[in-house]
Amino acid sequence: MTEISADTQGALRLLEAVLFASAEPLSIEVLQQQLGKDADVPALLAELQEHYQQHGVNLVEIDGQWSFRTAPDLASLMKITRRPRRKLPRATAEVLAIIAYHQPVTRAEIESIRGVETSKGTLDILLELGWIRPGKRRETPGRPLNWHTTSEFLSHFNIASLTDLPGLEDLKAAGLLDTRPVLGDIAREQEVSDSPVADEDNDFAAWIKDDVEETDDKAVAE
Repeated sequence: MTEISADTQGALRLLEAVLFASAEPLSIEVLQQQLGKDADVPALLAELQEHYQQHGVNLVEIDGQWSFRTAPDLASLMKITRRPRRKLPRATAEVLAIIAYHQPVTRAEIESIRGVETSKGTLDILLELGWIRPGKRRETPGRPLNWHTTSEFLSHFNIASLTDLPGLEDLKAAGLLDTRPVLGDIAREQEVSDSPVADEDNDFAAWIKDDVEETDDKAVAE
């Protein structure tokens, strides 16, 4: 870092300590409360991010939340073994994929894309994981809820924003694409969605399912 004043150095040390001590990513608003109203938190974050750029851990922002994570080039060397979580049911992976690519999307639209009824238990699993959230109600008959993904969803899959969701070719190249029918050709139902990130190359359910089932060998960075 460039030469800075003692006051700024103190603020940087406090910011560093707060981020390291937190068990979860923190927003600028929360950090501002910790450092005080006079602190220029965005500038301090940029300074700290630059400082850690070549370190073993990097300061990263995902969906407006800041945290320290293992440097990407070291992630493969920082494996830990832990008991696998329960497998994500195929129907749940399909619903999550539809919400991810077509949000905001209603339950009726999800069912229209999948071609089958969506059970309450499917949404409950995703809510329990913290990967989806209800949004505003549609101004249509019945006023159905819109469903969105959450910051926890982005953080779990290490995605900075929805525009970084992988497409069909990305999944094929990574060997993660399930060749069986997953979403009933979700692209042909694209008119249901009003999301700008919906794309005919998107086939995300297989990747989600594989990622959740293979949690016994996961990088510390995640």
